[in-house]
Amino acid sequence: MTTVGIIGAGHIGTAVAKGLVDRGYTVVISNSRGPETLAATVASLGANASAATAQDAAAAGDIVVVTVPLKALNDVPVEPLAGKIVLDTNNYYWERDGHIAALDEKRATTTGLLQEHLPTSKVVKAFNHIMSGDILTTGSPAGSADRRALATASDFPEAVAAVTDLYDEFGFDTVDIGSVAESWRVERDQPAYVVRQNKDELEANLARAAR
Repeated sequence: MTTVGIIGAGHIGTAVAKGLVDRGYTVVISNSRGPETLAATVASLGANASAATAQDAAAAGDIVVVTVPLKALNDVPVEPLAGKIVLDTNNYYWERDGHIAALDEKRATTTGLLQEHLPTSKVVKAFNHIMSGDILTTGSPAGSADRRALATASDFPEAVAAVTDLYDEFGFDTVDIGSVAESWRVERDQPAYVVRQNKDELEANLARAAR
């Protein structure tokens, strides 16, 4: 049984955790305040979920989801994530995170910043351009008409393949943007951000993106 570590127990992290537990995964979830504050969250997720520190969640996961405010990026543990596929759900909200010059000046991407912080990990964009409430409610079986699509991006094909499989389990088609350097196309304020779109529509929105 695959174990997924989740660093960040906000709306996205909790929704992804619930979807994973419901699909037979074991989940180890963490937040910045300590595992004792996650008792109610773990109880709502089910028997295959447990709480831990971020360090222990990172160590426990066969793959790991990082879903934290960008201002907390440097607190993500590095060593226990070495060699692992790390899903990045993060978005840049300067109102919350403070201004980050490399992002303001379009010299970096949010996923690229996490990849720089985790140089020995295989970072991949996932679940960043969907509202948390839609993660468990807008999926549909493969082959369904007008099936919703989500984008991913990574410098590692195996990471893209892992997200593609996971998206399919959650009921979504996948569009691969390409490298982390291209992941800005699905960031905040771009045409593909938090709108419902099928695969053709997502591809068109990614093409329309402007930096």
